[in-house]
Amino acid sequence: MKNARSAMFLAQHGELARIRAFIEGFCTDTSFPRASGLRLNVVLEELFVNTVTHGHGGEKDAPVWVTLDSRAPGVHVTYEDTAPAFNPLAYNVEIGKIGGLGVLLTRELATAREYAYVFGRNRVRLTLAG
Repeated sequence: MKNARSAMFLAQHGELARIRAFIEGFCTDTSFPRASGLRLNVVLEELFVNTVTHGHGGEKDAPVWVTLDSRAPGVHVTYEDTAPAFNPLAYNVEIGKIGGLGVLLTRELATAREYAYVFGRNRVRLTLAG
């Protein structure tokens, strides 16, 4: 059983189907529970859509890297993009305002989270319970 998997996607909305397939393959290979896989899909979709829409201001041929690693206490996610520096974990969401709920949801679904801007990349690391 392979516990880690990495892939690169282009910052284009059409890549969401490939991301879903990537997650499904990972969950199957690692016996990651279905409910946890659905949460993982929501988190990665939110990060990715925000990268395309806000980070790059639209679709680009820019790379987005995702690494999933299944080890206790769940799945460890590393998400990297080349959009301008932005820490989604520090973004304050005001309930009732339009926008930002995906960031809030991503933070709430993760049991551990960190952000860094390293070598021209935004790097978000999250742990989701299994």
